[in-house]
Amino acid sequence: MDELIDIVTDNGLKTGETVLKSVAHRDGIFHQTVHIWFYTKNHQILLQQRGKDKNTFPLLFDVSVAGHIHAGEAVEVAALREIEEEIGLLVSKKDLKKIGVFKSIQNHHSELIDAEFHHTFIAELKAPLQELIKQESEVEDLQLTSLIKFSEETWGMANSKKYVPHSATYYKTVIKAIKKEL
Repeated sequence: MDELIDIVTDNGLKTGETVLKSVAHRDGIFHQTVHIWFYTKNHQILLQQRGKDKNTFPLLFDVSVAGHIHAGEAVEVAALREIEEEIGLLVSKKDLKKIGVFKSIQNHHSELIDAEFHHTFIAELKAPLQELIKQESEVEDLQLTSLIKFSEETWGMANSKKYVPHSATYYKTVIKAIKKEL
């Protein structure tokens, strides 16, 4: 779905201009997204397997929930909206803990360049996995995996054919933040 998003500078500051998401991706224009990583008290992390029809990284495992921030939309509002859309879960702002903003540029091909700032949160998953309702158009599967296994597979990208290739710094920050909460 194409939507209007805010343009940001290469330092993440809003310019006051908007653009269609498709144009931002085509032209490599910086914009904002939200990433929400869910964890459980028994040291598991919720992974989303990306839909098979996604333009980027189909069927790879990624952040629990992610999406674009609409033009003029508050970051936390976008996070809550994406959580409800992608996994059918209602949470409140107080459940989200922001752990950072990460600049990411992925050159997929000449007409698809993701130039994004990921506003990244962690949140405790309090609902059982079987109660989550995945958004069929976006999500192939949802699964819980141990934080230890996830750490081993992502820190050095030992299993790079399984996960979306975020930077090692990004994955380490997520894992450390979750460990701190446990």
